Amino acid sequence: MYITQETANKINLLLKNKGKSQKLMLEECNLNKNVISTMLSRGSMPKADNLAKIADYLDCSVDYLLGRTDNPNSHKQ
Repeated sequence: MYITQETANKINLLLKNKGKSQKLMLEECNLNKNVISTMLSRGSMPKADNLAKIADYLDCSVDYLLGRTDNPNSHKQ
């Protein structure tokens, strides 16, 4: 099972490192403005296609966001 809070934390850390905001990411990915807050408050994981949009936006793999790998660049191999 994946821990949604850890996934949300990774998303926020990557956003911070890239100097981008949640709001900008969600707007540019055409996602609901509450996606990250829902992950943190309700433990609700986004749909697979939405998680893929976020990973693409952050230039990392979905596996990294889910904690299946420690390498954020595993999608580039």
